[in-house]
Amino acid sequence: MKDRYADIISLIRKEVKPALGCTEPIAVALAVAKATEIIEEKCPCRKGAEDWRMEADFNVTASVSGNILKNGMGVGIPGTGMVGLYIAAALGAVCGKSCYGLEVLHDIDDKCIARAKKLTENGKVRIELADTDRKLYVKATVCTGDGHNASALIENDHDNIVETCFDDNVLACADGRPAGDQEQKDTADYGLTVREIYEFAKTVCFEDIRFILESRDLNLALAAEGLEGDYGLKVGKTISCSKHKDVFGNDFMSYAMSLTAAASDARMAGCTLPAMSNSGSGNQGITVTMPVIAYATKHGIGDEELARALALSHLVAIHIKGYLGKLSALCGCVIASTGSACGLVYLRGGSYEAVCSAIKNMIGNITGMVCDGAKVGCAMKVASGVAGAIQSAVLALDGTCISENDGIIEKDIEKTIRNLGKIGSIGMQSTDNMILDIMVCK
Repeated sequence: MKDRYADIISLIRKEVKPALGCTEPIAVALAVAKATEIIEEKCPCRKGAEDWRMEADFNVTASVSGNILKNGMGVGIPGTGMVGLYIAAALGAVCGKSCYGLEVLHDIDDKCIARAKKLTENGKVRIELADTDRKLYVKATVCTGDGHNASALIENDHDNIVETCFDDNVLACADGRPAGDQEQKDTADYGLTVREIYEFAKTVCFEDIRFILESRDLNLALAAEGLEGDYGLKVGKTISCSKHKDVFGNDFMSYAMSLTAAASDARMAGCTLPAMSNSGSGNQGITVTMPVIAYATKHGIGDEELARALALSHLVAIHIKGYLGKLSALCGCVIASTGSACGLVYLRGGSYEAVCSAIKNMIGNITGMVCDGAKVGCAMKVASGVAGAIQSAVLALDGTCISENDGIIEKDIEKTIRNLGKIGSIGMQSTDNMILDIMVCK
């Protein structure tokens, strides 16, 4: 049991981590940063030269999959007031540090932004669609004026650098694994079930999962920023505004919706605060945690019970996402809000059966919500997901569950989850292609 719980904790640590900015453009910035670092390391005249990135004559090319392009086109890049992959790639070259992972742009400042903008204005950055079947693919190449080049390839996970090259010679090739790292498991390799996740959340030693409370600290700070500032569509701020109380009311649902949407508002509009992500998505990390955190805040829930609820919420989302892949045509808030529904059931004393009912209620409710790219409008989808999560949790706790005779719902919870995975990963593939075609032709 101890070894199995350690295995599950390692999965949480792998899939739940801080991310600064939307993870698709951040993956581009990370790959570019790594390629730039290789040039610094391999060219003695540049090694240790701090101003080289600010002054060098270089060109940056990022070849990306369709889903990276879709999710990177319209999202705000932290601190820049700009959107898209071009400025993200330029910043990766100017100030990115690959050691920061998904917080690669941690050291961004006004000087770096000005230099990155100049690179894009001068046509030094190129983004192209890669010829690949992989949903998550970024190959960044940096070429210098004196004939050197370096590249870094990311596949499958947003921070998974699988190959690096210098002057067209392979430096490291990890066959789908981070260079120099041991083989990584896919989520499916862990063999999780909802029952095991529920038992883990109830019985794991609190000290072993205390770290998950960082989800609360990071995402609450992001929500507070969203409520304070005028970010994106101001969805969270509007829901919480006193002049709209006659519409949204002053209950827990409106509170949870406003907090969650506000965090998404800020993040998607380029706020410089990190989110605690889930399965490579900051918005998914926000949605999987904030309704649970909102309930704990409203009802004075202690750290241990909150940590257990967050572990359950995170793991359910990770488990479902394992059948979909990191990127798909299905909006991530469907998966994330299903996780938060389970967390809410737990905090209200619900049983394993109630958790299963909440998952089925969610899958029978908002399955089919499409992902049409990362953008400020995602905050509205997040708010809808939170409303669905609360409804599903309350119904489950009252003993109400969508029937196995309805739609894609099965009596067995794992079959139900697999059905959702098939729809999102296979059934909606043509939808994904059509969405991308529409977006690139606008």
